[in-house]
Amino acid sequence: MTTTTAPLGELSKEEIERYSRHLILPEVTLHGQKKLKAASVLLIGAGGLGAPVSMYLAAAGVGRIGMVDFDVVDASNLQRQVLFHTADVGRSKLQAARSRLTGINPHVVIDTHEARFSAANAMELVDPYDIVVDGTDNFPTRYCVNDACVMLNKPNVYGSIFRFEGQATVFDPRPQAHGPCYRCLYPDPPPPGMAPSCAEGGVLGILPGVIGMIQATETIKLILACGQSLTGRLLRFDAMAMTFKSYKLRRDPTCPICGDNPTIKKLIDYEQFCGMRGEESTTIVQEQSLIPAMTVQQLKAKLDTAEHFKLIDVRQRHEYEICHIPQAQLIPLDDLPAHLDELDADTVYVVHCKLGGRSASAVQLMRQAGLNAINVTGGIHAWATQIDSTMATY
Repeated sequence: MTTTTAPLGELSKEEIERYSRHLILPEVTLHGQKKLKAASVLLIGAGGLGAPVSMYLAAAGVGRIGMVDFDVVDASNLQRQVLFHTADVGRSKLQAARSRLTGINPHVVIDTHEARFSAANAMELVDPYDIVVDGTDNFPTRYCVNDACVMLNKPNVYGSIFRFEGQATVFDPRPQAHGPCYRCLYPDPPPPGMAPSCAEGGVLGILPGVIGMIQATETIKLILACGQSLTGRLLRFDAMAMTFKSYKLRRDPTCPICGDNPTIKKLIDYEQFCGMRGEESTTIVQEQSLIPAMTVQQLKAKLDTAEHFKLIDVRQRHEYEICHIPQAQLIPLDDLPAHLDELDADTVYVVHCKLGGRSASAVQLMRQAGLNAINVTGGIHAWATQIDSTMATY
């Protein structure tokens, strides 16, 4: 079929046929569908949340969709990031996303921004779009998205997921909404390492579909100006209990970005604000004087020379069963305090987990107990990708 696209704000015959089930809704009609076509939405992140959001916004006929991401498709993404196919592994996420979304709806314009969203580019990226959808998975980016949206007066459709639970809301700073922002909900970030990422803690593959579709629904309602927005409410979903709970959110008049007398006038260093530095943002911050660390290459050298030390794996048993280094003794982090008295102060302990965050916490605990412990940077994931390519990764 040859596709013809009508001028912006107008619908072609093909588009009228495509959106016919929208057009007969009194809350949408032809006028509302034209509003969808004229709208622009920026998605921060093309991962678990960005995948369903982008697909449903494209199918709904949102005229311009921007996507910000800098990653490539990994095999571990396919369990939940339904935007991608197995054949996309190793391919740029945004290139794969553009192909898929254009296939869903050729009438939609897809902007791709191959970059890490940061204070350096946030204002430039957010400014051209009507609405921002936050599909990120780390605190520095969430605070950066929030602050840019408040400064530019843009609604921020927020979602987050972890293990079996997710939450969503709309942070809308516009005068007509005057709602709370992300800082009103979370004035301060958690200490580094206290909130594990999905890569550390896991996530039910279906969960981002549920939360992402809530985000897509709220985005479309904002464009159509219909229904009751989640502004001022936080919706939490528990997949194990199959329950939704709604909590009231209130704008904090003392909030440093959206309060009555804001003190934040420009974007800041969000890695520093969240207590992170560079690549350490995926794990706990390691002060080398307090938490010594070694690479997986150094660990292999120690194993090859049969140097006297003990290797400790602080992951959970079900993770250990997926893959493990044969010389490692399993002591899950939660069980470690009960085993400290059994460890020898004269022995060198080398400690690893999946990525390095939990093991850094374990090393800190062990050193406080007078033990000689060293963290393995990158954990077993680095071992599998850099040392033993036959080992399964997860």
